[in-house]
Amino acid sequence: MIEPSKHQPDPRTQRDAIDVSDFVYAATGARVRRLTMPDGTHWFPAVDVCKELGHTNSRQALADHVPDDHREILETVTGAYGLSVPAGREWRRDLNVISLRGLILLVNACTKPACAPFKEWATEVIVTVQQEGSYTLEEAEVQSAEPGAPIAYAMPEQVADAIVRLEAHNLQVDEELTAAQHESLAVQKEILATQRDMLGLQRATLAAQQAMAHAMERIANRLDALTVDRPATADLSAHPTTEAVLADWRQRLSVTADVWAVAVVIAPVLVEEGELRQPLDSIAARTGLSVHRVNECLRLLRKHACIHPRGGDEDGTPIYVLRRS
Repeated sequence: MIEPSKHQPDPRTQRDAIDVSDFVYAATGARVRRLTMPDGTHWFPAVDVCKELGHTNSRQALADHVPDDHREILETVTGAYGLSVPAGREWRRDLNVISLRGLILLVNACTKPACAPFKEWATEVIVTVQQEGSYTLEEAEVQSAEPGAPIAYAMPEQVADAIVRLEAHNLQVDEELTAAQHESLAVQKEILATQRDMLGLQRATLAAQQAMAHAMERIANRLDALTVDRPATADLSAHPTTEAVLADWRQRLSVTADVWAVAVVIAPVLVEEGELRQPLDSIAARTGLSVHRVNECLRLLRKHACIHPRGGDEDGTPIYVLRRS
């Protein structure tokens, strides 16, 4: 036996008429046109539903929240039963309509304030289902007393059951989102603690650099005192001392803090060992200067004949010796 297709009527349930009426929610009073086909399936104009939910672009809302299986064009739905499009009330052939399932998906996907009344009503229905086990399709207890007013209907049981399942899914999603937010907060706290540690390390480094600068300034002051009443150029031909070498260099070039930092490190080595074979990075580590700046300081000392290069080591490290008078 061949089963009916997606939009083809089932011969077992087919009737010969279309029931056109309004689907009115008791809690909100919102009226939505309802088209009931001969086989009992319900279709609703998407524009009516989107209007009550606050959507300004019904096509985009359908594309975002309603699968293709639950939305169709009115002419396609009616034509499947060999029926004509209803007359009046803007029942156009190209009107987008959604099934009852599509209505549930569209309503529960809405987070705008405009759909809050429906969600409040849906919550009351869900509570009733949880307490009593069902929610039958019957006329609402409160009806409008105005003449000609439409009758309000309660939510069908299958709609309530679907909303209960959707709400349970939403609760699970909320719990997962909360857990993810807690995890993100913990990571942010760890990052903040790391940043604080780095800030403390930077402050300690700055303090060490300032202390070194003060120490080099004191050395320079002592050298000034040693050069008072001495000849313009010290005699380094015999047995030079570190103080004499530094005093001679001070006479030869303009003194800056970084140059003296390098001078104070290399002078004792030149005096005691007769030559300097230290790599630039080693001098940089002892002075707190960059390798580039150490190289510039050595170049300045060579330029003013304070030191002389004498080849290089096997690993390429340059060798320097004292300038002799």
